[in-house]
Amino acid sequence: MAEPVIIEAAINGVTSKHQNPHTPKEPVEIADDGLRCFAAGAAIVHNHIDSVGVDGDTAAERYLEGWRPALAERPDALFYPTTNAGADVEASYAHITPLAESGLMRLSLCDPGSVNLGGLGPDGVPASGFVYRNSFDDVAHQFGLCDRHRLGPSIAIFEPGFLRCVLAWWRAGRLPAGAMVKFYFGGDEGFLSGFGLRPTPTALDAYLELLDGCDVPWAVAVLGGDVLESGIARVALERGGHVRVGIEDYAGARQPSNEELVREAVALADDVGRPITTPDEAAKLLGLP
Repeated sequence: MAEPVIIEAAINGVTSKHQNPHTPKEPVEIADDGLRCFAAGAAIVHNHIDSVGVDGDTAAERYLEGWRPALAERPDALFYPTTNAGADVEASYAHITPLAESGLMRLSLCDPGSVNLGGLGPDGVPASGFVYRNSFDDVAHQFGLCDRHRLGPSIAIFEPGFLRCVLAWWRAGRLPAGAMVKFYFGGDEGFLSGFGLRPTPTALDAYLELLDGCDVPWAVAVLGGDVLESGIARVALERGGHVRVGIEDYAGARQPSNEELVREAVALADDVGRPITTPDEAAKLLGLP
């Protein structure tokens, strides 16, 4: 029987309602949108909040305002946050401990490397933006939180070096249980475009060559593009991978809802001949603590 597919929905990110009016921002919108995504076939929902200048406890409570109503209806739901964009790694991940202690979160995150993020200037060359910096000590702190609180890390792979860092942890027997790596391919639109590898079968082959022999589950996403339209989602599903969709990542001619994107991913999985997981099945597949 074909291995089931984990579909993740990244429902908002930095996408504004001006860019897409379907973007959920307020807690009640996040709860409703999350429930629609789970009903459509998502196993995991990832969301951002407005956390600029707030401490970890405050950020955690803002996340929980959106998660609690959804979890009241779907106790199996798997949610996880983004970083808190603090001055250092301790501040950036200060919300993880209170979220874990709430008993409502089973996943965390790790960004195991550094990368330039930004857009193009009017002359067509990279300009503005910032360095998203994660030192090896920062990575150890992020994984340490996962170990301490028994959380499965969602691991963002922006560049091949990120994956090599993760593999070093895996070979050392130190990678926290429940880990999943997500290959972030760079699209051509938006602030988070223009990094890393393009969404092509050859690029995926490069990642899978590095991953060879490692049994950690993997997924694909396209930031600043369309993971489904690009064709990389189909290739990934045919090779045993999983898929992340959502308004956070999407850039294209349409203004789709998250529910619509999830349903399209479900239809693609069905066409490839793979069933989709429920959140409980995804937790078992990942080996979440």
